[in-house]
Amino acid sequence: MTGRTALLFGLLGLFTACAEQGEGPVLSAGDRYVEPAALMADYRLGAGDKVRVSVYNEPSLSGEYWINPDGTLSLPLIGSVPARDKPVADVAAETRARLADGYLREPVVAMEVVAFRPFYILGEVAAPGQYPYASGMSAMKAVALARGFTPRANRAVVRIRGDGAASEANYRLTPELIVRPGDTIRIGERFF
Repeated sequence: MTGRTALLFGLLGLFTACAEQGEGPVLSAGDRYVEPAALMADYRLGAGDKVRVSVYNEPSLSGEYWINPDGTLSLPLIGSVPARDKPVADVAAETRARLADGYLREPVVAMEVVAFRPFYILGEVAAPGQYPYASGMSAMKAVALARGFTPRANRAVVRIRGDGAASEANYRLTPELIVRPGDTIRIGERFF
């Protein structure tokens, strides 16, 4: 191999590495590479989530409610309950406490998420846009919902900005990479 050929392969490898990484380091471990069940155990509510509230023996207080854009849950009798960035169990406990404070004697309240806020995918996919989140969603499933990669797509690295995060991070695209409700996923373009 001549010196010129070696230089050409070296530059090609450098460009490929830069094209694959984009801006910043590429992460291949961490909290986005955990089991989806562990994610749901620590799920925190946000604007756009829909919860089912069941108050035992009180059908007029039971129902399905959206988390408002200001992060509160508006319920009959007790008004707005703060819900943003709180686990479902904490919001249910606060609802129970407010109902017990002059409205019901020993209320029994159950709460569950029935619809998660959507995630967004943009860049080099066939159908970028907003999609409904499903429990256990991976980045590969998100790409499949967006009808797959375009021919120019970088299939090795995705950029994800979490709901409320100031910046995005690069992640190695593997079957274990999870997406969370409210995430924005960006599929970059490869250069070679």
